[in-house]
Amino acid sequence: MMSSFRVALTGQSLIKKDVRHIRQEQFWEVLDLLKQADVVFTNFESTILGQYGGWPTKGRYFDYSRPEVLDTLQSMGFNTLALANNHAFDLGPAGILSTLSEVWSRGFLHAGIGTDETDATKPGRRQFGGRNVTLFAMDAGPGPANMYAENRTASRPSRPGVNRLKTLRTVGVPVETFRSLGMLSEDLRTSPIELVNYVQPDDPVPARDESELNFYGTLFRQAADFGRFVEVDRDNLDQHLSAMRRAAGRGDFVIAYLHHHHWEAGWQDVPAWVQDFARSCIDAGADLFVSHGAPVLQALEIYNSCPIFYGLGNFLFHVPPEETEWSAPEVWQSIVATCRYAADGALDGIDLLPIVLGDCDGATETGTSNRLVPLAATGSVAAAILEGFAARSRRFGTEIAVSAASACVSIDPPLRAGKEPIGRTR
Repeated sequence: MMSSFRVALTGQSLIKKDVRHIRQEQFWEVLDLLKQADVVFTNFESTILGQYGGWPTKGRYFDYSRPEVLDTLQSMGFNTLALANNHAFDLGPAGILSTLSEVWSRGFLHAGIGTDETDATKPGRRQFGGRNVTLFAMDAGPGPANMYAENRTASRPSRPGVNRLKTLRTVGVPVETFRSLGMLSEDLRTSPIELVNYVQPDDPVPARDESELNFYGTLFRQAADFGRFVEVDRDNLDQHLSAMRRAAGRGDFVIAYLHHHHWEAGWQDVPAWVQDFARSCIDAGADLFVSHGAPVLQALEIYNSCPIFYGLGNFLFHVPPEETEWSAPEVWQSIVATCRYAADGALDGIDLLPIVLGDCDGATETGTSNRLVPLAATGSVAAAILEGFAARSRRFGTEIAVSAASACVSIDPPLRAGKEPIGRTR
């Protein structure tokens, strides 16, 4: 008979500094909580400058880390890392190879990047708490095509990179605006091949019919009103879901992870396509879905007895002080979620600890230099974080009981009915 099992989940970790010297009590409270779990998960929101070197692949929003930050994460209790994100390719293929080497050498369960596409799509698998845990990690962009891993072909060598969930983004505009864009495109064009030149290094996506127009790399479509639409490539989706079904069929505990920057105008809102994708992962056998990208706390849904964390915000966020766009208080507030599983593998409950990054008074300052670590939130700040999270989650049918500086999700017996134990075949 298996024992109970705990999975601790945090926001993303954009970590560039070694913080092991920090001795604040509220920080240690967070670490003590992490170290009680069997699986401790974060998204490593960076790339390693290591033995393979590397060169910056972009100007602004460029980040990299030294290998010792992985020792820092390990000392904090983390043993599971998603690596698929928009910063993974900031040093190019060399950074991918260095990150893989350093993560492998430390024994992290990891997934999301690889030496080519075949390698990048492989899930990570390790045993924790007597259970086989499989991690799938994907990035849905938007990003340049050359950040994603590719296999070798007859005319091109393989490319190390990120595991991709292929998506197509289109912008909807009313018919008059669409016609104006069409006329402007014709007036500006000097050569039939000009469009291809302008969209490099992104994929040149052709219009699929007369209701669409590729305007210098952006695909517009006729619509009743202005809007943005994201579609997941069906063939690529089926490949990812098939792999999850195989892992679940072995009886593994399956974690599905998605990183994306297709944010809504209200960045704490969940895009409809992400909800569809998350539920598809659960239907395919994932026990747990986690997502990052928007640097804020989004909602929790319990779907078919499985948790879906649509956005856990930040856990470590070492951004330059000059990037003032991150000054909003919600960027510096999040939770640590501990999912408790019974011996039979059924979800027993979820404990929520509110945190603030480096400011016990609620992260009201605009500077970022003193916000090195997450601290357990207290008082009215803790209550505000949890009440906001509960309100957003309530829209997805999830009730969260808030009490002082903590909260929990209780799993009623009817919700657990029919939940098969870990080791099942689905």
